[in-house]
Amino acid sequence: MATGLRALNSTVQTTHVWLNHLMDLLGRPDDLRHAYLALRTVLHALRDRLSVDEAAALAAQLPMLVRGLYYEGWHPHGKPLRERKKDEFLAHVRAAFRGDPELDAEQVTRAVFGLLAGHVAEGEVEKLKHTLPAELRALWPDES
Repeated sequence: MATGLRALNSTVQTTHVWLNHLMDLLGRPDDLRHAYLALRTVLHALRDRLSVDEAAALAAQLPMLVRGLYYEGWHPHGKPLRERKKDEFLAHVRAAFRGDPELDAEQVTRAVFGLLAGHVAEGEVEKLKHTLPAELRALWPDES
């Protein structure tokens, strides 16, 4: 879809690259809706556990279109959430997929974290991971 604006064309193309990569990571190569919901949900759960400055630093690394969905519905007051456990994080992911009883929230989270690790600057990913508790850090791919 050509918009006539280079910046918009570029972000649409980059977002498709990200979603296609995520579909592969999720093992659902033809399920764009699932990939979109996974990306949106995990980004929101992650964002809500970051300070405002940390959330903004991550946003700066995202394609413009993904950055929009990342900030969608965000209310920075009271952030970061004080939930520090993996199960609490995964419950937020499960809630977004309540119509899919077979969803593996941990697998979805690991896939999105893998996507971020592959597309966001390594230094930013490392800073981000070190702001998270060990249980959430363990969901990121190994540094190898």
